[in-house]
Amino acid sequence: MRYAVLGTGMVGRTVAARLLSLGHEVVVGTRDPEVTRARPEFSHGHLPLASFADAAREGETLVNATSGLVSVAALTEAGAADLDGRILIDVANALDSSRGFPPPLGVVNDDSLGELIQRTFPGMRVVKTLNTMNCRIMVEPERVPGDHNVFLSGEDPDAKQSVRALLRSFGWPDPRILDLGGIETARGPEMVLPLWLRLMGTLGHADFNFQIQTAETTG
Repeated sequence: MRYAVLGTGMVGRTVAARLLSLGHEVVVGTRDPEVTRARPEFSHGHLPLASFADAAREGETLVNATSGLVSVAALTEAGAADLDGRILIDVANALDSSRGFPPPLGVVNDDSLGELIQRTFPGMRVVKTLNTMNCRIMVEPERVPGDHNVFLSGEDPDAKQSVRALLRSFGWPDPRILDLGGIETARGPEMVLPLWLRLMGTLGHADFNFQIQTAETTG
């Protein structure tokens, strides 16, 4: 599978490296490949870089790992309006870091970043997932012992099945992958972020995740 990971922050780099380790073809999309290539974290040259547009053209499946408040602009630059039928895995959060810590959500309550992207690019098949945890846990769930969960939101059943298969390849057992329903259900996982940030501050680290227990799972 050919993946285009849009975004060069820690999340994008971590997801791209994991995809490469699994044998996928990966290109990382950035606004300016030459400027990005000069950054120390890209000096080893292991992650292929391209412009947003070139990366999107190469990827069969796209991963949105850009900063959530600029995701629509980045996807517009990538030409996402012309990528009808492609799956977009949205792992981003619309956190407004300009307003200090903890950053509030810029899209919230009666909307979500996942919905905004789906509305803006109706031909793409958006699946929201993995945004409720640290990027290392996204691709290495065993960092947190025991059972814990990852969520899926999206309109296209086939797209969600494809993303579910990818999550399994990352190490997520199928019972831990909870399909919440349509893309509007992305509001809940995105609004978990203020709680996640406070927990990180309280615990002093990011190696934690959420576990959903029910009467069935606890016996």
